[in-house]
Amino acid sequence: MSDCYLDKAEPAAYAALGSTAAAVTEAAKRVGLDRRLVELVNLRVSQINGCAFCLDLHHRRALAAGEEPRRLAVLVAWRDTSLFSEAEQAALVLAESITRLPSHDERCRAEARARRVLGDEAYSVVAWIAVTINAFNRLSMTSHHPVG
Repeated sequence: MSDCYLDKAEPAAYAALGSTAAAVTEAAKRVGLDRRLVELVNLRVSQINGCAFCLDLHHRRALAAGEEPRRLAVLVAWRDTSLFSEAEQAALVLAESITRLPSHDERCRAEARARRVLGDEAYSVVAWIAVTINAFNRLSMTSHHPVG
């Protein structure tokens, strides 16, 4: 079976997704989100989805942004540590909720916590980060992008 890289098969659609990612990155800067928090969200969503390509890419980006290897090592079990700030925890809860789409009540609790802790602007941007990395995860997994 030959792989079909969706980004190569439909470059205009891929460029649009890239433009979305660029807009979300600019929004994160505008609202003052730390690049490490952005990469934690990207990594956590990619862990849930099992996207090896995105895990590799965002692990490298997190380290380049100054993230600690220890925190990256325990990210999958972030709830069981005291290594993540309240803002990071709220962002991770929101990202997990957007990715897993739990019950309505659980989603509402995650959204309320994120809004309370992050504020409305940062809440919106974190939600967009999660939505965007979910799209990239699915693109990479469907395309069978190699890690390498």
